[in-house]
Amino acid sequence: MQVFRHFPLSLEMPIGLTIGNFDGVHIGHQALIQKLIEESKRRKITPSVMTFEPHPKEFFVPENAPTRLTSLREKLEFFSSCGVENVFVCAFNKKFANISSDVFMHQILKKQLKAELIIVGDDFRFGAQRLAGIEDLRKSGFELFEIPEIDVKGKRVSSTSIREDLKEGRIESVNEFLGRSYSISGKVVKGDGRGRQMGFPTANIHMKHSRPALTGVYAVKLGNRNGVANLGIRPTVAGIPKLLLEVHLLNFNEDIYGQHVQVTFLEKIRDEMKFENINALIEQIKKDVIHATRFFEK
Repeated sequence: MQVFRHFPLSLEMPIGLTIGNFDGVHIGHQALIQKLIEESKRRKITPSVMTFEPHPKEFFVPENAPTRLTSLREKLEFFSSCGVENVFVCAFNKKFANISSDVFMHQILKKQLKAELIIVGDDFRFGAQRLAGIEDLRKSGFELFEIPEIDVKGKRVSSTSIREDLKEGRIESVNEFLGRSYSISGKVVKGDGRGRQMGFPTANIHMKHSRPALTGVYAVKLGNRNGVANLGIRPTVAGIPKLLLEVHLLNFNEDIYGQHVQVTFLEKIRDEMKFENINALIEQIKKDVIHATRFFEK
């Protein structure tokens, strides 16, 4: 898969294209990508995705921007696994936000990207101030597929609804919307050793962004290993609050520093909380480990 950080002046081969933020790459997004792959293969054109970094709302309203479900790396890995061949990662800034719909359609999509086929959701908007939509694409001569929204148990599948469910710890509902278990990936880095000092050594996962969609204590899998994870700022531990993802692996004592790992969240145990002292925290961690152990024995 080829990743473009800038639009090429002209591609050699025509493409099929889907456009969006794809945060979480949920089953609605997957329907778009599946249709893209099928129709591109049938036309012998290159299946391609256009996405944005940062999320447009992080540019327009940073103080109210949504929490991130997936990092850019996680999205790219998913696109690749689906068979996408080109990804255009657009730097969403003032210049990009001010591109008119006509320039976007005729200069970028038609002339530079050679987009013959466009596949989008039925609420798709684009161009400066989001003034243009699906009918504008159709009038400009693009072959177009609209993919309707997907409902699960009467609830619309969206990144927003997934964020709400994660915030409330409704992991089962989240996984239905994602079509897979929710996970966060990152590199195992050196921590301050506090977990080991308390008798619970942890793998510290470097977070790609500072505003995750969930916090608290969870039963997790790190790869194929069972564990307990805390995602939060460790309010009981002195020092400057800093977001950390720490995983205590059950019955495991090996060196995995430097490895890129995936942490899969399976069940929420409790919210993160502040304890009176370290001893109280240790006693609670013991209970968390028992809870997780029983979960994995089911």
